[in-house]
Amino acid sequence: MNGIMKRIDLSMKMLFVTILLIISMISAYALPKEIGKRPLIAKYKKWLGEEVIYIITSKEKEVFLKLKTDREKDVFIEAFWKQRDPNPLTESNEFKDEHYRRIEYANLHFGRMSPLPGWKTDRGRIYITIGPPVSTQMYENLSSIYPTIVWNYHGMSKHRLPDVFNIVFFKKRGTGDYRLYSPSMDGPQSLVAYTSSGQIDSDSAFKEIQSMAPALASVSLSLLPGELVYSEMPSIASDILLFEINSTPQKTVKDEYAKKFLLYKDIVELEYSVNYIENDSLVHVFKDKSGIYFVHYLVELSKFSVNLYEDKYFTRLLLNGNISDHKGNTIFQYERSIPVEFDQEKFNNIKTKKYSFHDVFPLVEGSYKFNLLVKNEASKEFTFIEKDITISQDSSLSMSDLILAYSEEKDLSKKKKAFKVQDFQLYPSPRNNFVPKDDLVLLFQIFGLSEETKEKGSFEIAIYKGEEKFRSRQKALREYDSLDFFMEKFSLVDFPPAYYKMRVALLDQDKNEVLFKENWFSISPVITLPRPWINSIVHNSSDDPGYFYVLGSQLFKKKEYKRARILLERAYRRYPASLQFALGFSNVLFILKEYKPIVEILAPFLIKKNFEVLELIARSHHSLGKFNKAVSLYKEYISHYGANYFVLALLGDCYYQIGNKKEALKAWEKSLELNPNQAEIKKLVNSIKQ
Repeated sequence: MNGIMKRIDLSMKMLFVTILLIISMISAYALPKEIGKRPLIAKYKKWLGEEVIYIITSKEKEVFLKLKTDREKDVFIEAFWKQRDPNPLTESNEFKDEHYRRIEYANLHFGRMSPLPGWKTDRGRIYITIGPPVSTQMYENLSSIYPTIVWNYHGMSKHRLPDVFNIVFFKKRGTGDYRLYSPSMDGPQSLVAYTSSGQIDSDSAFKEIQSMAPALASVSLSLLPGELVYSEMPSIASDILLFEINSTPQKTVKDEYAKKFLLYKDIVELEYSVNYIENDSLVHVFKDKSGIYFVHYLVELSKFSVNLYEDKYFTRLLLNGNISDHKGNTIFQYERSIPVEFDQEKFNNIKTKKYSFHDVFPLVEGSYKFNLLVKNEASKEFTFIEKDITISQDSSLSMSDLILAYSEEKDLSKKKKAFKVQDFQLYPSPRNNFVPKDDLVLLFQIFGLSEETKEKGSFEIAIYKGEEKFRSRQKALREYDSLDFFMEKFSLVDFPPAYYKMRVALLDQDKNEVLFKENWFSISPVITLPRPWINSIVHNSSDDPGYFYVLGSQLFKKKEYKRARILLERAYRRYPASLQFALGFSNVLFILKEYKPIVEILAPFLIKKNFEVLELIARSHHSLGKFNKAVSLYKEYISHYGANYFVLALLGDCYYQIGNKKEALKAWEKSLELNPNQAEIKKLVNSIKQ
């Protein structure tokens, strides 16, 4: 039964991705309809419907069709290419030149044997969209295999695609033009004219290809080299890749300029319509006394724009944060919508200062890439940061990075804020710049300390000016009030303006250096530095069950299900009335095949008519062998949410298990009507009919 459910789940995902792919292709490449009263003249029709059809965004297309005069259209086309110019300082636009070269190549090489112009063919579309392949393999003279071409791509991560992949084209039934191949929609059987066994199902076709062209056989199942797949279950990741390729040119363009152009084309210069804001940022990981690691970060904008309405200055910051592992898998993602509003007096106090946004979130151990997109809704300005984060997974001796702050203050509240460590709120600068009147605050943490080191170890904290040791102090670990973190202050009154290096070394009982960390800072000759105004998000204290849920969900994404279970259960036990916590805990229990508790956990929500839980409760009863109860719940799910081929397939399995083959056949046939690509269900239907 688990095998059936796996295949059904895979088929459902395949159908979803395929539908997205088809919709994407239709919407992206359909010839535009003229929105305005005047139809497009020939040159604009060609530009929109042929020359840029694969790279223009929907917003750009919409704006272009609303423009009234030829002059507006010409200026917009100039802006369109300017947005894509990789080097605005040069006279030529390398992107534009390469794009038209690709169109010319496609028309010359891919339209010869086709009724379509080269740019309209599948090969032309892929070539224009992502460029030429690194290499090509031709399979055109194999007796049992239809003509097939494989394009190999390398180094594509810069386009936000897998770094290495293949694209396959084949002649359907051996005739016509080369068309794009999908492992899940076409399958190995579409590449084979006949097989030695006489059958042309997916498995037989795969074996035939393997005997004739082994390299092509693996590509017929997956476009991603190294992906583990089976002949009866072609790769869904390949369809996702094809979907991503279609939208690749649009992802690299910030098309907000198009909307701005439409709004302000008569009153502002084109160059003012879009702006990237420079930023300084700082990201640091602190281990909380609760044992949770929190990522503290700040983003300091070089420019901050607001709107004015009825004596109020306001904007809204839209944040999108993403934590991914070294394979690019998303482990944690969040969005924040931060309203900013102040009156005239506050505006006068801060208008000459930079804006600094501070935030914090929990994260489990591992090595990650942290990406943060910050957008200013008022001005459509944006900025972006990307940082590597590593949280050690073992208890070996290690030291955190050194945080240098220009100020600190006591904060006895239990609330969680960025750069707040226990009862101390720090104010660091991402540039580590200070003036002589500042007190430099140093803070760091040590992990994995032995009892002997705690008792007999010490720190040597030294500040270097050039190669010369300018200041130093030694202090035993036992002199600190707490070993959760270590904080020191240095008055900078007699520090001359210069660059300095802070060095902290841990010494053992014999004064031997065990480990160290360094950080640079500067002393400015000016009397004072303009510090930013800070907008810091305040979160609940670190014992809030929401943190356990977030951490458990991160472990779930990492497929560390047993550890995820502990934290998700802790969140649920603390607040069992939360549907989010209950579903999180139930999902990990289902993965771990602990079905019985799921029914008890989710039952109260079903009583309250919260039908989000129906499918999971039904599948739990199903897995426990309570088929009659599962049938009732699946039918209730369908009555609320409509026909769903995945649920219908499961419903059919329940009927089959209780011996009601008639109802099983009905459910499976209905499921196949919604999604015919369910080989396992087809076999079961045929077996019943026979």
